[in-house]
Amino acid sequence: MSRSPPPADAARPAAPAAAPAGDPTAAAPPPRRADPELVLKRLEWTVIRRLDGLLHGDYRTLFRGFGLDLADLREYQYHDDVRHIDWNVTARLQTPYVREYHEDREVNAWFLLDLSASVDFGSQEVRKRTVSADFVTVLARLLTRHGNRVGALFYGDRVDTVIQARSGRRHVLHLLHKMLSRPAQRHSGATNLKELLQTGFQMMPRRSLVFVVSDFISAPGWTEALALLAQRHEIIAVRLYDPLEMELPDLGMVVIQDAETGEQLFVDTHDRFFRRRFAAAAERREKALRAAFREAGVDALELSTDDEIVNAILRFADLRKRRSQLATGGMLPRHLQTTT
Repeated sequence: MSRSPPPADAARPAAPAAAPAGDPTAAAPPPRRADPELVLKRLEWTVIRRLDGLLHGDYRTLFRGFGLDLADLREYQYHDDVRHIDWNVTARLQTPYVREYHEDREVNAWFLLDLSASVDFGSQEVRKRTVSADFVTVLARLLTRHGNRVGALFYGDRVDTVIQARSGRRHVLHLLHKMLSRPAQRHSGATNLKELLQTGFQMMPRRSLVFVVSDFISAPGWTEALALLAQRHEIIAVRLYDPLEMELPDLGMVVIQDAETGEQLFVDTHDRFFRRRFAAAAERREKALRAAFREAGVDALELSTDDEIVNAILRFADLRKRRSQLATGGMLPRHLQTTT
């Protein structure tokens, strides 16, 4: 089993990833290596085609906010983004004016991928690593087919792989192959996301769209690095999780093993007070994690092992679209406020 993520800067708790043989919460055996071409074709048919129809091919709601050149000024209209108001012109003319922009045709996008041992956990058939690979493939293909470039940094117990940003379907296949052929990380010690974020900051001098894909189970100290990265780039934190990390079922006495350190604990999940304490601790860590994202000024997309990628991306697109319409001063719906 795997525990839920720790508070943003608290000491890292154990991140269990396995239970006794025969236990339904035990991590699944390593999957057989998939063919990247078949995986990409599956995602193109089942995910990308659906997104094309549901988003009508307009992915600016997902990738707004960078790579823009000033084109013109015009009077403010209802639903315009207040962030585009030119306050100097507005003060001179006593009428609100907004700036119009031309979008940069080419975007550099980077995936900062946490592939540490805890990401190999999944309480059912799907692991967090599988969700990560599917998400990266979908977004990389959406970006590259419009002429944009994508690159990636892989982190296991350190940043050990760098894939330079390029375009094209073949490059997406290369990136996917690297992810699928990578062996599982075992007992290498606590994850340090700070190292991944700092390496990304050093390697990306040009303003880029950056996806930090992780379960954010890490040693403390990464929040400052994320905030620094967000000052230069547009950051989307893609948080991977499994439902079992939020609430324990009643399974009796089980052995829980930390995927990253190998430490084992013998716990009684039949004790309802223990399960309540576990759920309460998970909720506190959830709140701390979301607070860290808010303080860093980054949007967060949550991906569960039991969720469909299409639905998660649509929820995220809805959130970003509503945020761009805050010119009216309205509040986000409650169900969307909880995702940041």
